[in-house]
Amino acid sequence: MKDIDRADMSPDDWDELNFPRPEEHDFDRVVEAAISRRGFMGGVVAFGSGAAVMGTAMLKGTTAIAGQSDRFAFEQLPIQTDGTVHVPDGYEWKVMVRWGDPLFSDAPAFDPANGVPSAGSDRVFGENTDGMELFNIGGGTELIAVNSEYANRKVNLPNNEEGTPASAEDVVLLQQLQGVTVMEVTEGADGWEVVVDSPYNRRIHHNTAMTIDGPAAGHDLMKTDADPTGTASLGTMNNCGAGRTPWGTYLTCEENFNGYFGATNGLPDDEVLAAGYTRYGIGEDGWGYDYHKWDARFDVSQNPNEPHRVGYIVEIDPADPDSTPVKHTALGRFKHENAAYALAPDGRVAIYMGDDERGEFMYKWLSRDKYVPGGDTSTLLSVGQLYVAKFNIDMSGEWVALTPAATDMTEAEIAMFSRMAASKVGATTMDRPEWVAVNPRAVEGYCCLTNNKNRGVKPNAGGDDTSANGPNPRDENNFGQIVRWRPHGDNHASNTFDWDLYVMAGNPAVHGDTPYGGSANVNEGNMFNAPDGMMFDSTGILWIQTDGDDDNEGEFAGMGNNQMLAGDPVTGEIRRFLTGPNGCEVTGLTWSSDRRTMFVGIQHPGAPFPDGDGSLPRSSIVTVKRSDGALVG
Repeated sequence: MKDIDRADMSPDDWDELNFPRPEEHDFDRVVEAAISRRGFMGGVVAFGSGAAVMGTAMLKGTTAIAGQSDRFAFEQLPIQTDGTVHVPDGYEWKVMVRWGDPLFSDAPAFDPANGVPSAGSDRVFGENTDGMELFNIGGGTELIAVNSEYANRKVNLPNNEEGTPASAEDVVLLQQLQGVTVMEVTEGADGWEVVVDSPYNRRIHHNTAMTIDGPAAGHDLMKTDADPTGTASLGTMNNCGAGRTPWGTYLTCEENFNGYFGATNGLPDDEVLAAGYTRYGIGEDGWGYDYHKWDARFDVSQNPNEPHRVGYIVEIDPADPDSTPVKHTALGRFKHENAAYALAPDGRVAIYMGDDERGEFMYKWLSRDKYVPGGDTSTLLSVGQLYVAKFNIDMSGEWVALTPAATDMTEAEIAMFSRMAASKVGATTMDRPEWVAVNPRAVEGYCCLTNNKNRGVKPNAGGDDTSANGPNPRDENNFGQIVRWRPHGDNHASNTFDWDLYVMAGNPAVHGDTPYGGSANVNEGNMFNAPDGMMFDSTGILWIQTDGDDDNEGEFAGMGNNQMLAGDPVTGEIRRFLTGPNGCEVTGLTWSSDRRTMFVGIQHPGAPFPDGDGSLPRSSIVTVKRSDGALVG
């Protein structure tokens, strides 16, 4: 870990500081094949094997992969280390919306030195944009639903020491700048812009009314003084990745929720609560948001059950600004990164999910009922079965059902404490499973395993073994990899699958031909670290976004700023397409309905992007288009 102060710690580092893992652990289960280095890599890194499954149908008019230029309509972009966005020759980019831009004409003006005031902070575009989706609701109306993952306290409270809230008003400001924005967008003569005062524009934040459904709804551990029924809550928080449903709703994912809670009078003296708090990282101090000092809802001394009401996937209807978002407890409670859906041949809905913490797990939800266009969808995310992934060393795998019989837990307990249930069935610990993407041109899924410096060093918070294993073969994994699986029978409802690694990121300039040099589709021209966001376009190109170390030194020399790359699942080729300003994460991606515009999120830029010197850095959504007006990519 870099030398950083507590205020700037990552969520994982904060958790480990407050809930230290043992320094030593049982290594007896290290599989010899998994640490035989290059010999093992030759078996699992099968990035081109998709050709046998996918054929050439995805190539739309071509008969074969004749060369690099046939698959990607751009030349690779070199690395960049400056404070702005870069795209290849023949493409152009423009800022569409920035933190603090108005959604309504009565919104307060943005102050380049101080941001926005608390009053009216729910009338502007939120901070730290993340996952997003575009919805065409007919008649040419296009809406973007987009997450604002967190609020940078030092940026939003520049006059307070270390960005620490000094009043309830400061807390309300931070609460209202996070969550979700739904906004109408349109393309005019000067490019894409937000339609100010659109009836669809909406901010959903930490104080927005929510409905709770699924097996945990109404459970005693979900009840509070404000909601004795345990079926209604306020707020969605730390909204990281996203997803959509085939029936046109938006799925926002609650990730690092634990850091918003604290205790003014000690943690509750209760074994059940204590076990859950430890597993999910609920401590006395929080990250420094200090909500608990000004808002009793976040003080577990007063409201010990409140943390059980976050950590879910929340469904939002962007076309109905009067609708109440729904928290779907059936899909499990953990640090949700995103949600990627697939339909089984019989119409059942599968949702793939990652739990973004070192040594945690991958999950799948499978609905009981079938999706029928225009039919009833009310049970599809509330009645079904939650599974967790187990990867075997022979490159097979299974989705293990988290049932009361398998876990000795009730359905409600499985929903609230999914991590504990997954530990009980021996799920495979993963290197921070982040975004999942489902290939629209083949029956396969991909998951970014961003990194894990503790692989083989420390167990996870549940004490599970994190020794090197099949899809996570490197100790002290600073670079990350992308695992791919193919359900047996070409059926996303199948409980079994085969897997391989599409790519292992690395630095061949530093590490040469070793596992830390990366897989064969990584070279000194396209290398990167920490794959994080990931989306497929409609043609089957896999777009990979990074949130890694951009100091361009040591292990990361030659990688430059965080970036977005395009990957070909058939050939394994990966090519850099976009670089962000220094200090940023490139995250969130969607397309206009005609696929001639790409919307890309730039989160927490370190430079004063995009306004330049004299302004606070502003997370933004930028548009990318081809100069000739053709399809992007």
